[in-house]
Amino acid sequence: MKANVRLINLKNYWEKLPDFSTSHILLRIPLAIVFIQQGLSKFPFDPSTGAAFGLPPLVWWFVCFGEVAAGVGLLLGALTTMSPLKDMPVVAELGDLITRFSGITMCCVITGVIWVVVKPESLMQFILNDNLHLFLWVGGLYFGLRGNWAVAVQKKTT
Repeated sequence: MKANVRLINLKNYWEKLPDFSTSHILLRIPLAIVFIQQGLSKFPFDPSTGAAFGLPPLVWWFVCFGEVAAGVGLLLGALTTMSPLKDMPVVAELGDLITRFSGITMCCVITGVIWVVVKPESLMQFILNDNLHLFLWVGGLYFGLRGNWAVAVQKKTT
């Protein structure tokens, strides 16, 4: 009997908590700022800078523009989760697609940085000693896999 009362009280507790459906923005903003800042620091585009890392001009071009575009895309994806926009036809779905593509792009760029620049001796050494790149990679992976999922589910249930 007491166990049922505790479960009911626990259920009431969870129902009273506010919905933090925009909390993803707390992750998006710093992640986007870092990518945009790093991308803009590589402009004006100079193939010789990429050559210093052993990268061909086309790959360096994708790195430069990919970093900026991924950061901007992450912010654009966040805008499509806001009330007036998310209710428009196709906007929520497009925002989800932009968020996922931006996250995947972030993972690709950071994977390249890890392999070409950082060159860790082992996975454990990387995890323990390179917190910045680990955070950037996991953040990109999170948005690549999750997208704007919460908004899409919310849209389906209403």
